[in-house]
Amino acid sequence: MIGGATTFFVLAKDAPPLDESLLKDPLSSKVYDMNGELIAELGIEKRTHVSYNEIPELVRNAFIATEDVRFYKHHGIDIIRFVGAVIANVTDGFGSQGASTITQQVVKNYFLTPEKTLTRKAQEAWLAYQLESKFSKEEILEIYLNKILFGGSTHGVAKAAETYFGKELTELELHEAAMLAGIPQSPNNYNPFNYPEAAEKRRNIVLSLMEQHGYISADEAKAAKAIPVQDSIVDSKPVSKPIDTFLDQVKIEIKELGDIDVYSAGLEIYTTFDPNAQAHIDQLLADNDAISYPNDEFQAGIALLDTRTGEIRALGGGRNQTETSRINFAIDPLNQPGSTIKPIIDYGPAIEYLKWSTYHQIDDEPYTYSDPNRTPIKNYDNKHLGQMSIRTALAKSRNIPALKAMQAVGLKQAQDFAVNLGMPFEDHVYESYSIGGISEGVSPLQMAGAYSAFGNKGVYIKPYAIKKIIYPDETEVDLMPEPNPVMKDSTAFMVTDMLKSVMLPGGTASGYNVPGLHIAGKTGTTNFDSETRKKYDIPSGAVPDIWFVGYTPNYTAAIWTGYRDNKEWMRTKDEQQIAKKLFKNIITTISEGKDTQDYPIPNSVVKVAVENGSNPAKLASEFTPEDMVVSEYFIKGTEPTEVSDKFKELTPPLEPTINYDQEKNELTLTWSYLENELEGISFEISESIDEGPYTVLTTQKELTLIIPNPIPEAKYRYQIIAVSDANPENRSEPATIETEIPAVIEDEIDLFPDDEGEDPGDGDGSGDGDGNGDGTGIKPPDIVEPPGNPNDED
Repeated sequence: MIGGATTFFVLAKDAPPLDESLLKDPLSSKVYDMNGELIAELGIEKRTHVSYNEIPELVRNAFIATEDVRFYKHHGIDIIRFVGAVIANVTDGFGSQGASTITQQVVKNYFLTPEKTLTRKAQEAWLAYQLESKFSKEEILEIYLNKILFGGSTHGVAKAAETYFGKELTELELHEAAMLAGIPQSPNNYNPFNYPEAAEKRRNIVLSLMEQHGYISADEAKAAKAIPVQDSIVDSKPVSKPIDTFLDQVKIEIKELGDIDVYSAGLEIYTTFDPNAQAHIDQLLADNDAISYPNDEFQAGIALLDTRTGEIRALGGGRNQTETSRINFAIDPLNQPGSTIKPIIDYGPAIEYLKWSTYHQIDDEPYTYSDPNRTPIKNYDNKHLGQMSIRTALAKSRNIPALKAMQAVGLKQAQDFAVNLGMPFEDHVYESYSIGGISEGVSPLQMAGAYSAFGNKGVYIKPYAIKKIIYPDETEVDLMPEPNPVMKDSTAFMVTDMLKSVMLPGGTASGYNVPGLHIAGKTGTTNFDSETRKKYDIPSGAVPDIWFVGYTPNYTAAIWTGYRDNKEWMRTKDEQQIAKKLFKNIITTISEGKDTQDYPIPNSVVKVAVENGSNPAKLASEFTPEDMVVSEYFIKGTEPTEVSDKFKELTPPLEPTINYDQEKNELTLTWSYLENELEGISFEISESIDEGPYTVLTTQKELTLIIPNPIPEAKYRYQIIAVSDANPENRSEPATIETEIPAVIEDEIDLFPDDEGEDPGDGDGSGDGDGNGDGTGIKPPDIVEPPGNPNDED
């Protein structure tokens, strides 16, 4: 006992003084942006103070039954509860269960830091004892009920009654008082506007506790439980401010420190907030100047990060929302990611664990899942494009290759890779996850965090809003998360390079690239299941969710678009382009004036020119057609070494012959070719006359060419070259042949043996068509044209 007491006082001796002014005038917490400028002050509004006597007994009993049933009997520490917590902490680990009384909660929230340590618990107990010595139970309960958080920026039980029920505190009914008593355990999760079912379940637990401890009867509890929460909460809600979206994340990160009331803790909170980026996003979501929204119900969630640091620059939580019923679409994991999950759970793991190249070939063919029913998987267009590289499969967002990639790498490794990137898949992964059909739902903030790791050389930094906090006692706490290398730099680079192809012609985001920014990105679309489509008579082509996640070396942005529930959907092509339009607008604006270097190729990666279609990959040969050569990335040591022989050097034409037909005055050129090599080959024939340059006569498939009207006594040379139809630059050595055309042989002929030389036509002007004026129509022997001359009209 002496040892224990000594230990207690050693631990408690450095407890801060019990400053009573902090209880009466709580310190608001100040929030600063990335430049150190004040952007918000938490704790200076949404309070309505009431005295102990103004708090109905019904309300007091609800909180005491829930939080501290022996409140009026202990002196700051509940020994019975403390012993139970000690046993739980011994068996389940320190910090697994708390034993804080209402008095201790007041002390913890106003005087101490939230870490779960023996020192803090000792100091908490010591200050709680002092508080009980200086204040009455009524005063302590009054302090507690006036300062406790009820969600959003609502503090104090009186303000909560007004916010949720539109009532004075004295007007609350049993079921309403019980609901308020249940909220403080988790204000965000038990908010009745957003989560009425969870709030009702929690309220009923409070009613059961009140019955158990004798504050109400069983009949009263039963009657109160029968009233739906939604029947009593108000309809009108205050409009939310855009900064609330970012402050939501600030509160989450403060909450992760432990039980602390940010509205009264007097913290200085230094954040990553970029006011210019936030202002631009707020404007995009608020009006239709840059983006044409189909209606006021259309929603969007936006998360913007620094790619290299993980710092959250801005968050867009939604459009046209109220303060108390709003959903933060930027940080709440509500929607399936569609195909934006493919780099995270399919291709990234395949490159990391199987050392796939960006060229790795995969067959887009009719296919099924591996479940017992062999359920078919379809592409979005219900087509199959055959063999393709994983680069093409990702750029065109083909589903079947994505599933095959996941199956090849295995569910366990796919799960590990995704979890390391912040995906909430710790419990399980199914094959349907390969195309985004997940059950958990993800947020834009989670998706932005995962994609930023690809742009950050494989280093994952959990997205964060708070860089540091300073407590009122000047204690400074650094909250920046540690960088975590989760993949090889080769994997990060190769996935990034494939995602660049999404932005190029043929990719699903073609037309939304920004020159000079080196954007890598991915589209994502989800579909309604058949039951939902039938229930709401949803037309073909309408979809519930459209995503775009993209990054540059400087910034990463994840954008979800859709509606709050499945009673609305995106019908038109314009609606379904809004996510990409938002991304392009944001990334262009935020990048203005900033240098954006391309992603450097790591030493672990090599770029290789391969022959497209070869499987496995083969190097392109000098004869491979230019349009059949693709440059792809391979992990060093896995690149192909074998050269493709599909387009090998062509065999020259064989056995050329040439024959001259004097009667027809024509040359016949013939040659032969190997029958098994003839397919895909044409022949180019060139002619040279009397040692002149070669001139191409024709390119043809036939193995014979007739050349009419050769010049007498001229020397003709021909060369025949085999040419590949697929690659005209692939040409054989020429086969050559030559010949000389003989002179024309003219015989002496006496056309008029009995004629004494009189010319009947001489001088009479008669013409007979032969040009000599003799009227006979017969040419003299010295100008007879060679037989078959095409100019001979006779």
